[in-house]
Amino acid sequence: MPSESETIELNEDELRGIAGYAADCARRVLSIFEQSFPADTRPRDAIAAADAFAAGGRRTGVLRRSAWAAYKAAQEASSPAAVDAARAASHAAAAAFLHPKASAHQVKHILGAAAHAASAEEQASEEGGQVTAGTLEWARHHAPPAVTAVLTRLPAAPPGGGRVGEFMRDLDAALRA
Repeated sequence: MPSESETIELNEDELRGIAGYAADCARRVLSIFEQSFPADTRPRDAIAAADAFAAGGRRTGVLRRSAWAAYKAAQEASSPAAVDAARAASHAAAAAFLHPKASAHQVKHILGAAAHAASAEEQASEEGGQVTAGTLEWARHHAPPAVTAVLTRLPAAPPGGGRVGEFMRDLDAALRA
């Protein structure tokens, strides 16, 4: 495994696959945010921007700003489930800007949307853990080859991060197995 000061190979096709995957994960919980904030399109716009990049669009300032806008929507949301749903959308748009650094922090950019989506679903559901297990299983089965290929070039997901960090580590381990 390379040291954290080293870089890894990372091509644009892999970035597109990762961004598309992150958008798919975030899309699963967009309705949680929109139920509370139907007029706020920032998370939806971030997912659309990630989709556009995944489909061949360019990495632009608009894409980056959409990630930040969804992050701001998360900061303004009042329900924990809506916060995590907006953060999932923010991670989806930000996935296009993954750095080719051999850093465990980069795992957050790959799996952040999936982990926040799992947290949003857990908080919005009365079934809790059963829903989360299903969400993480869905994320594992829908991860494209680019996700697993890039993860194997990085250190494992870092410690910390509360429940979202736990989901990220669980998904990371499952994808590397």
